[in-house]
Amino acid sequence: MRVKSFWKYYSGQEIAPVLTIFIGGNHEASNYLWELYYGGWAAPNIYLLGFAGVVKFGNIRIGGLSGIYNAPNYCLGYHVREYDVHKLMHLEEPIDIFLSHDWPLGITGNLQQLIQQGTLGSKPAAQLLEKLKPSYWFSAHLHCKFTALVEHEEGGRVTKFLALDKCLPGRKFLQIVDIESDPGPYEVQYDEEWLAITRKLNCVFPLTF
Repeated sequence: MRVKSFWKYYSGQEIAPVLTIFIGGNHEASNYLWELYYGGWAAPNIYLLGFAGVVKFGNIRIGGLSGIYNAPNYCLGYHVREYDVHKLMHLEEPIDIFLSHDWPLGITGNLQQLIQQGTLGSKPAAQLLEKLKPSYWFSAHLHCKFTALVEHEEGGRVTKFLALDKCLPGRKFLQIVDIESDPGPYEVQYDEEWLAITRKLNCVFPLTF
């Protein structure tokens, strides 16, 4: 395993030039991410949403789910966990942006060469997509750029889905999206509803794997 450059940010030797909010995927050092299970500053100007979390940036509400879905481990203490999905399913207030590493099941478009319908994708993420109906859903994991519009039956709402490629030269790993918002302050703030859900469900927090 090769050590890349994130250690420089983690140690404070380098500072991210813009505020960065992220979730865990399937290649991070999970022992370090466990230290921020509920979210927090992984490095100066770099905020981890935790294994599941919701924050506000100005009046933009951002939620996320770390890890990838693995059916045999869904009820255990690693990968995407049923407990974290259960907490997110309790959200009632609108979500503007949602982050997941693997794609929700069913977003296949014309990528039949990459995805076989019903066999690759995250079932819990699909459930969250249908429940939360965020304005935007951003993913990664499949190492390709892909966009889709997900139309929801209730209320005619639409989720704009975007996945980006690996961060390598010549790859489509960056896209700028303009989202309307009220004037600042533009800073990471705790979300009141998420704090209430976390407190309410703390009594059933799984303490064993």
